[in-house]
Amino acid sequence: MTTYKITRIYESATPRDGYRVLVDRLWPRGISKEHAALDEWARDIAPTDELRHWFHHDPEKFTEFSARYKKELDTNPAAAAAKNAWSNHPVVTLLYGAKDTEHNQAVVLKQWLERTQ
Repeated sequence: MTTYKITRIYESATPRDGYRVLVDRLWPRGISKEHAALDEWARDIAPTDELRHWFHHDPEKFTEFSARYKKELDTNPAAAAAKNAWSNHPVVTLLYGAKDTEHNQAVVLKQWLERTQ
């Protein structure tokens, strides 16, 4: 069983991170590819531009955002493929760029991945 963790991409990589995946559609500002220490950039499973713009990191919209994003994930073949591929890793760290550590797509994606294991 894979253990999923979430971390801001601005934090330094550690060996405990396991397989590191950026789950943002856009590359985070101010981060070099070397500092990111990515194994994968899974932009195809990030929220659609429409959903991302609607949410605009508004905590009051997070419950609705979560429901909408999970529906997107349920019908996204790239999400199913990623989940299947990541199941080969003992630890997968989902990286995101948002300042809010509680209300972001990585939190929702982690819930979705754990629900469907």
